[in-house]
Amino acid sequence: MEGLQTYKRKIGIFWWTKRLSHFRFISRELTSIAVAFIAIELLLLSKAIMNGEESYQAFVQSLTHPILIILNLIALGGILYHSITWFNLAPKAMVIKLGENKVPGFLIALGNYLGWIVISAIIVWSLL
Repeated sequence: MEGLQTYKRKIGIFWWTKRLSHFRFISRELTSIAVAFIAIELLLLSKAIMNGEESYQAFVQSLTHPILIILNLIALGGILYHSITWFNLAPKAMVIKLGENKVPGFLIALGNYLGWIVISAIIVWSLL
């Protein structure tokens, strides 16, 4: 079968912007960049703490730079979007049965949101 060519459909780099469901999916996947940014920032904070007071103060001072403030606000938005979409997907990823009955999906999502609220409240309480 010489001479046969396979058909290769050309797909642009922004193919995912044409359908809302694809856009939301790719947007959620891109939030991993925000998660990685915050993880790296927390690792650098840990290193600064281990290196002593002077290093810690220098790190905290660097966080006041306007570019880092903007990046942290963008990362916060990305992480909130990531968390909310994950909590909403959890009932599809996690089926819980009690005997013969399935736990309704909204209860699984509600449990995630309540856990988030309780843990956030504990953190806020411990900081104040």
